[in-house]
Amino acid sequence: MTNSLIAYRRQWFSDGASARRDIMAGIVVSLALIPEAIGFSIIAGVDPRVGLYASVAIAMVIACIGGRSGMISAATAAVAVLVVPLVRDHGVDYLFAATILMGLIQIIAGLLRLDLLMQFVSRSVITGFVNALAILIFMAQLPQLTNVSWQTYAMVAGGLAIIYLLPRITKAVPSPLVAILVLAAISIGLGLPVHTVGDMGKLPEGLPSFALPQVPLTWDTLRIILPYSLTMAAVGLLESLLTAQIVDDMTDTDSDKRRECAGQGGANIVAALVGGMGGCAMIGQSVINVTSGGRGRLSTFVAGAFLLFLLAVLGPFVGRIPMPALVAVMIMVSIGTFSWNSLLNLRRHPPTSSIVMIATVIVVVSTHDLSLGVLAGVLLSGIFFAGKVQRMFAVEKIPAADGGPTLYRVTGQIFFASVDRFTRALQTEDAAEKVVIDVSGAHFWDISGVGALDKIVARLRRDGKHVEVIGYNRASADLVDRFALHDKTGVEMGVVPH
Repeated sequence: MTNSLIAYRRQWFSDGASARRDIMAGIVVSLALIPEAIGFSIIAGVDPRVGLYASVAIAMVIACIGGRSGMISAATAAVAVLVVPLVRDHGVDYLFAATILMGLIQIIAGLLRLDLLMQFVSRSVITGFVNALAILIFMAQLPQLTNVSWQTYAMVAGGLAIIYLLPRITKAVPSPLVAILVLAAISIGLGLPVHTVGDMGKLPEGLPSFALPQVPLTWDTLRIILPYSLTMAAVGLLESLLTAQIVDDMTDTDSDKRRECAGQGGANIVAALVGGMGGCAMIGQSVINVTSGGRGRLSTFVAGAFLLFLLAVLGPFVGRIPMPALVAVMIMVSIGTFSWNSLLNLRRHPPTSSIVMIATVIVVVSTHDLSLGVLAGVLLSGIFFAGKVQRMFAVEKIPAADGGPTLYRVTGQIFFASVDRFTRALQTEDAAEKVVIDVSGAHFWDISGVGALDKIVARLRRDGKHVEVIGYNRASADLVDRFALHDKTGVEMGVVPH
C-alpha cells in the first residue's frame, strides 16, 4: 500500500477513539445543518428539499474526495443569494444546470492551481473574514430571538449552560448534542410554545433521486447560466479555501488546497444531479465539528449520512426539534469563531493591519457578501504593502571631486509606486560632465521602473552629460535588456555582476 493510500486511510480511521468522536461530532453537525439548509433554500426561492438534498450530497461526496478532512461543506447562504434572479426568471432546472457548470469550473480551477491565489490573502484579511462571519452567524439567530415567548429565552440560556458546563464534568459526549437532546425532550414533553424546525419549512419525504436538469442543450442556455456559474464557483472556492485555512490553524494540520478545489467541484456536480443547489465549506458547522471532536473524513461523511437518515426515517421527530436548542449551538459557534485576541491586538499590531481587518469586517457585515469583504481586504493589503515598499528607497548623491563623475547611489525597490521619488531624486542640477548611477543596491521590478530610468538617462544626455549605469543585479539586467530603449537614449548601459 502506497504512502498516499495509508495517509488517506488514516484520515478516515486513525483509531477507535477518533472514530467514535468523529461519529458523535457528525451527528451534532447534521442537526445544525437542517435549519440552515432550509433557510438557504428559502433565500434562493426553492423548495426546502433542494437545500437539504444538497447538504446531504455535498457533505458525503466531499468527505471522500476533498482535500481538508474534518471540514464541513453543504448548501450555503453565500451561494444561495447569488442564484435568486436565476431561479426567479428561469426556474429551478436552470439552477441545477448552473450548479453542474459551477462544479466543472471548480475542477478546472483545481487543475490550474488557482488555490495558490490564497497566498495573497494576508492574515489580517483572514482574521477580518472570521470575525465578520462570527457576527453574521449571530445576526442570523436574531429572528429566532425577537417576538418570542419567555420560554425561548430560558431554553437558549439552558442550552448555553449545558454546552459550556458539561465539558467540565465529562467530554465523552459532545455537549452541543446533549443540549439539543435535552431541550428537545423538555420541549416535546411539556409542549412548550417555541418555534420548531418544522416551522422553518416542510421537510422532504423519502430519498433523493438521480435526474438530469430539464434544460435545452443550446448556446442560449449556456449564455444564461455561465455568469451565475462563474460567480458561484468563485465565491464557493473563496469561502472554502478560507475555511480550510481556518481549520488548518484550529487543528494545527495542513490540507491539500488544490484537491479541495476539485473536490468542491465534484461535490457540487453530484448535488445538482440529485436535485440540490450549489454549496461550499461552512465555517460555522466546521467549527462545531472541530470543537465536538471531529477531525477525520468520517465526521463529514456522518454529517451527510445522518442528515439523510433523519430526513428519510425520523422526519416527523426532526420537525419537532426546538429552534432555541439550535440557536444556542449557533451562538456557541459565533462566540468560538470570533477572534477575541484581535481586539487586544488593535493597539499592538501595525495600524495598517488593524485597518485591513476592520475594513474586511465592515464590508462583509454591511453587504453580507464574503467575497466583497475579502476583495476589499486584499486590495487594502496590496496598497499598504506597496506604500511600505515604496518608502524602502533612497538615493545618495556623492558630488564630483577633481573633475571626476558625480555618483548617484540608488538603494531599495524601484517599481510603479517608487518611480516618482526615483525621478525627482535625480533631477538635481549637476556641473560634472559625467554621471554614474550605481544601482547595485537597488532592484528593478517592472517596466515602470525601467521607463523611469530611460527618462532620467535621456534627460541627462540632452543636458550634455555622459551617463553610465552600473551594478545591475541579474534579474534587473534582464528586465532592462528587454524593455529599456537603448537605441533611443544612446547611452552605454554598463552591467556589473552583482
